[in-house]
Amino acid sequence: MTPAQATPALVTLGEVMAVVAATQPGPFANGAPMRLGWAGAEATVAVGVSRLGHAAAWTGRVGDDATGAMVLAGLRAEGVDVSTARTDPAAPTGLMLRERRTADRLRVTYYRSGLAGSRLAPEDLDEDRISAARILHVSGITPALSATARAAVEQAVALAHAAGATVSFDVNHRERLWSRAEAAEVLARLLPYADIVFAGPEEAALFVPEDEPERMARALARLGPRQAVLKLGAQGALAVVDDELHDQPAVPVTAVDPVGAGDAFVSGYLAAVLDGAPPAARLRLAALCGAFAVSVPGDWEGLPRRAELDLLAAQDITR
Repeated sequence: MTPAQATPALVTLGEVMAVVAATQPGPFANGAPMRLGWAGAEATVAVGVSRLGHAAAWTGRVGDDATGAMVLAGLRAEGVDVSTARTDPAAPTGLMLRERRTADRLRVTYYRSGLAGSRLAPEDLDEDRISAARILHVSGITPALSATARAAVEQAVALAHAAGATVSFDVNHRERLWSRAEAAEVLARLLPYADIVFAGPEEAALFVPEDEPERMARALARLGPRQAVLKLGAQGALAVVDDELHDQPAVPVTAVDPVGAGDAFVSGYLAAVLDGAPPAARLRLAALCGAFAVSVPGDWEGLPRRAELDLLAAQDITR
């Protein structure tokens, strides 16, 4: 392992799946046009941070199959270090089918239970790499996949916290994977380790009783994170950072595909943290990345490179 590989600024871990997505509206049917790709919440964050100029690494499992090879090659092509990823000979890569049932309604089917991504385990972690990272990013999807994936996330955040790394946690609750009650119980254990927490209002409601965005963000911050960021979709975002409130309107664009917007937002915010930018600039870059993402089909394909930011930005983003 080279020194550059050993010390990425961002380390993340989770599931990546192959994606078969319809390219035109209508039900799945024989001969319907499709595109093959890959997607995963944490991997999208790694790609976004990499495109914005910071070294990023992803750990996880893919199957010993053509789609697993595609995933790893795709991440490498985006500059993401996958040297600690594992090819699992015992389980295939997971699969997502994305049907554009009508022009404005997506229907998504997942095949992931017992497959390679869900078999992430504590022994897959590179403890030295996690301890040396500036940021460890995890999401609430991975702990829902299996007991071993949950244990891996919990061990990773404990390691990063003990080493003084910034721990970033996106709640990313998926009701298809587990109940709100189970998610609240498990994910609440991560909050004391988190320096930054990201959530939508429904996700924040897993932990706090308030129903107004600013009160929700402040209540989340009281649970441990110094930075509580509330993603509000078309209404923008707000953050409470060291008890100070910051808000950011959404960047107006023509939305083509909403999938992956939240992860794109997180990638921009974390890249700005790595830049050393102040809170308002973190939110601006996050909003720009979310806008780029929804303007292009796919989870991560529309993520911007730094030289492209002024295509949507009203003002410069300062490194």
